[in-house]
Amino acid sequence: MDSQKEALQRIISTLANKNDEIQNFIDTLNQTLKGVQENSSNILSELDEEFDSLYSILDEVKESMINSIKQEQARKSQELQSQLSQCNNALENSEELLEFAARSLDIKEPEEFSKAARQIKDRVTMASAFRLSLKPKVSDSMTHLMVDFSQERQILQTLKFLPVPKAPEIDPVECLVADNSVTVAWRMPEEDNKIDHFILEYRKTNFDGLPRVKDERCWEITDNIKGTEYTLSGLKFDSKYMNFRVRACNKAVAGEYSDPVTLETKALNFSLDNSSSHLNLRVEDTCVEWDPTGGKGQESKIKGKENKGRSGTPSPKRTSIGSRPPAVRGSRDRFTGESYTVLGDTAIESGQHYWEVKAQKDCKSYSVGVAYKTLGKFDQLGKTNTSWCIHVNNWLQNTFAAKHNNKVKALDVTVPERIGVFCDFDGGQLSFYDANSKQLLYSFKTKFTQPVLPGFMVWCGGLSLNTGMQVPSAVRTLQKSENGMTGSASSLNNITQ
Repeated sequence: MDSQKEALQRIISTLANKNDEIQNFIDTLNQTLKGVQENSSNILSELDEEFDSLYSILDEVKESMINSIKQEQARKSQELQSQLSQCNNALENSEELLEFAARSLDIKEPEEFSKAARQIKDRVTMASAFRLSLKPKVSDSMTHLMVDFSQERQILQTLKFLPVPKAPEIDPVECLVADNSVTVAWRMPEEDNKIDHFILEYRKTNFDGLPRVKDERCWEITDNIKGTEYTLSGLKFDSKYMNFRVRACNKAVAGEYSDPVTLETKALNFSLDNSSSHLNLRVEDTCVEWDPTGGKGQESKIKGKENKGRSGTPSPKRTSIGSRPPAVRGSRDRFTGESYTVLGDTAIESGQHYWEVKAQKDCKSYSVGVAYKTLGKFDQLGKTNTSWCIHVNNWLQNTFAAKHNNKVKALDVTVPERIGVFCDFDGGQLSFYDANSKQLLYSFKTKFTQPVLPGFMVWCGGLSLNTGMQVPSAVRTLQKSENGMTGSASSLNNITQ
């Protein structure tokens, strides 16, 4: 019966997954159909605009040519009209002179005839008819303004749609996810020397496989990539996966998207648990700050006195204010007394994880480490066998130490600006690093018998966290060679505080 139920559960799970895949594909088809309709409408509008632009240019060229012909016609007409007017005047004067000469032939008196003959000679010498050019200044030819658009017609007949680059192919084998960076590599299915650049699009998702149309995140764009490889760095891995797609562009148009590729970007993401933090701590997602006006007084004076004698942290005077709203109770009691502690809200049950912590410059005292869920509400980090930490004290005297089970080991290194925490749950290792240089500060070796939570203590100051980080490559390399080379939890067994 049980085996049949298990088999049926597997079948139900398989069917549910398949239905989810089909529904996602239906959404994709509907989105594609909608895209075809919208894009076709847009392309038709653009085509109309392009042809209207061509028509406008042709009309402008035609108008310009018509004006040139009319101007040439006016120029030639003016030249010929002027020449014609001059000739008419010359002809009129010449005819008058000819008539005067003919009449002079009838003069009988020799002296008058000689006088008339001299006048005629002088007038002939000055006559405009003899200075005129009898050749037209311009011709009637207009062939220099004729046109032949046969080549242009051929060009217009060759109008066609733009050559679109083919879709690139992303090579998952060549892609690399490391150090909160993703390198995406692709290639073209065939050589295309007209490609100008590529566009890479990516988005975060918690779904494996093909991108979902109804995914809650939008695609982000990196444009003008000249090569066939690109690295996105400084990413926060706050999702399980990332989708990637790329398209090629020439000078005029972008091509089709490549088939999308999904890469795993798994990392530990957690926030601080405000429901169980000490009332003297002001807690927001990834920040915690000491708040001397936040406490309501010790919940148990007896246990507070018990902790007072063995506390390594000063006990400042706390002020109670009645206006602070009551805390929402979580799965455990609030830390109280002198345990100014806040835990992460996500348990580590397996695998290797990494996060970083930065303290405010004026922070008097703080601890960074991990603890079991069973850490008591009066317990301080490192004071019990259920917590491991490194502690920084800048109050009265400066100390930097590793703590576990109420044992202390002083660390002869400079306190870094940011502390990197590496937790290998399965390997039983908790290591602390200078987050900038990746110098190892200290390592605990143990066997975790139950899930652990990131833990933090702060007094008179504040801490900020950086989560969603992969284990840095430098830390992985150091872990391989570090085993047994530095201090471990066993080295604390015989050291008292």
